This record gives sequence, structure tokens and C-alpha cells, in this order.
Amino acid sequence: MKNIAITKDAQSALTPNGVLQDLLEGNNRFVNGNSQATDNSALVNQTIGGQFPKAVVLSCIDSRVPVETVLDQAIGDVFVARVAGNFENTDILGSLEYSCNVAGSKLILVLGHESCGAVKAACDGVELGNITAMLDNIMPAVRKSANEVDGEANSSNKEFVAKTVENNVKLTIERIREKSQILTEMEDNGEIKIVGGVYSLHTGKVEML
Repeated sequence: MKNIAITKDAQSALTPNGVLQDLLEGNNRFVNGNSQATDNSALVNQTIGGQFPKAVVLSCIDSRVPVETVLDQAIGDVFVARVAGNFENTDILGSLEYSCNVAGSKLILVLGHESCGAVKAACDGVELGNITAMLDNIMPAVRKSANEVDGEANSSNKEFVAKTVENNVKLTIERIREKSQILTEMEDNGEIKIVGGVYSLHTGKVEML
């Protein structure tokens, strides 16, 4: 039963590798149908005065990938930043910097997922309202995949889409490091770790990249 929220002292004692292991163990519980029972009322009451999450997850908005559920985390455990296609921008970077530098989180997990609709739309060059500008953030991954995968460079090619999902996670991590001196210094000092993974819609498993 999860009924004790993370305290500041408990958060301080965590390591980036330990937090990553904790999230992957949570994912294994989810996959195996052994997700922990939680006393949400207790956690709500304990977190009124503050929060000390262990990690921040940058994920897609996809309704099939509810982050806390698939990683078996509870109230107060993780920050979650969500945008279609799980890319970074100024607002997301600020959120990540807050999570780690101000609020003490030890890990940034960029989480892509199988058959991502935003990635597919970018692969197909979709243009529609504000979606057009949003998809521009994913185009570097599309162009990279076009040089790495045989066959058609559009969403009809499952291998192309899968490679673009992976490349989008990897390039997002690269840009986080390039654009955030704060996070890069924290990572260099061993205070945080920045990692990426892809969630399988078929199995519920997170595969680290």
C-alpha cells in the first residue's frame, strides 16, 4: 500500500540511477498487473504543504499513455509535462528546470510511444492550423529517419514511424542539453540524469533507448 508521500529528506537521499530503476520497476508492476494499491486521501493530505517528486516525465498527450498509471506512480511522485509529440520548447524547458533545479527531481525521462499520432502527422507533412507549427518540432526526427530507413518516408511505413519515434526522443534529449545550461550542468555534476524511452501500446512496456 502506497500511503506515505515523498519527503524532502527522502528525495535528497535518492540517486538518478535509483529513481530510474524505481520507475522501471513500477512499469514492470503495471505490465504484470501488480500495480500498488494507493491511499489517495493520505497522499493528498500529506502533500498539501509541499511536494518533492523524484522525477519529471516529458510525454505525449496520448490518452493511451497515462504516465502515472503505466509507471505505477502516485500523488506526489512525479512531475509530468505533456505535449503532442513529447518535444521540448521554452515552456517545457522551464518546467524541466523548475522540476530539477528548484523542486529537486533527480531524473528527466523523455517518453515517446509506439504509433504516435503526432509523429505520423509529421511524417505525412500534415498542415492544419496551429498543428502545423507544432509538427515543425518533430521534423528533424523525420528527416533523420528518412536517411536511415528504406521504403516510403510516410506513415504507411511502420518501420519509418517507429524509427522517427525513437529519433524524436533522442533529438529532444540532445536539444534539452543544448538549450538548458542549468540542466546540462546538473547532469554533468551527477545531480540528475536525462534519459529516453518508448512505450509499447501492445505490451505496456517501456523500452529504454
